[in-house]
Amino acid sequence: MKRLKLGIIGLDTSHAVAFIRLLHDEKENHHVAGARVALAFPGGSPHLPISRERLEGFTAELMSHPVPIAKTMEEVAEKSDAILLESVDGGVHLEQFRKIVPYRKPVFIDKPLALTSHDAEQIVLLAKQYNTPIMSSSALRFAEGLTTTLQKNYNREIIGADCFGPMEIIEDQPGLFWYGIHTIEMLYTIMGCGAKRIQSISNQNHDVLQVIWKDGRMATIRGNRAGNNQFGAIIHYKDGSEFVEISPKAKPYYASLLEEALAFFREGKTRVSIDETLEIIRFMEAANRSREIDEMVFI
Repeated sequence: MKRLKLGIIGLDTSHAVAFIRLLHDEKENHHVAGARVALAFPGGSPHLPISRERLEGFTAELMSHPVPIAKTMEEVAEKSDAILLESVDGGVHLEQFRKIVPYRKPVFIDKPLALTSHDAEQIVLLAKQYNTPIMSSSALRFAEGLTTTLQKNYNREIIGADCFGPMEIIEDQPGLFWYGIHTIEMLYTIMGCGAKRIQSISNQNHDVLQVIWKDGRMATIRGNRAGNNQFGAIIHYKDGSEFVEISPKAKPYYASLLEEALAFFREGKTRVSIDETLEIIRFMEAANRSREIDEMVFI
């Protein structure tokens, strides 16, 4: 099988470093074979402190592997078989995607796809216009504990779920878009599309989201900012409930995500439906509105 030449756009995130380590280091316990990063473009968002402060260090680390640094995003798109759009600021994804989509290379856009449903829909329209496959996801969707539990219980009817995880909130990234998306993607992996109403209860240390699906199923998300950084879930089946442990000792989330991304690049078929990704963006917008007005909001 041909080894893919990947391009990375956005070196202001640890994801880029983790992906290169998993792809390039054959001694890595969870080495992902079948691709190498051919070149990268640093990008960065000067207005965002977490981007500005990380960019130089992560860029230097990539060069040590070594990975050539391109002068433009267009150069990355031209010389790659597929692209990992990793910019930590979801607000620049539409602008960056607009520059590379004419090259018609499959693009994985790291979470979140965008910071507004308008931008997300524009990305999807551009992808359709240029017949360019796209995929977007959090790595937590493919966490081994979650996928194993769902596969084991594939024939049981799911009636609800309670998911939890860290939910840091930072300036310049609206509410749940920064870290809440991880637990939300876990919830959607379990429940599927169709969320109808959401009520967010929040204070300085916690968020609790109560969600009702169109078919009457109910679920919750608990986001923690008080020291508990564990991810997990309880899946409620019609015939009983099961705890999902997301263990740091298991296969790294990034390795599982990267395997799914490479399969997407080769086949051109996203592992997460675009309709679901768009609903997740609308879900986060609704959750943020509910946080602001302290009322239930329709999605």
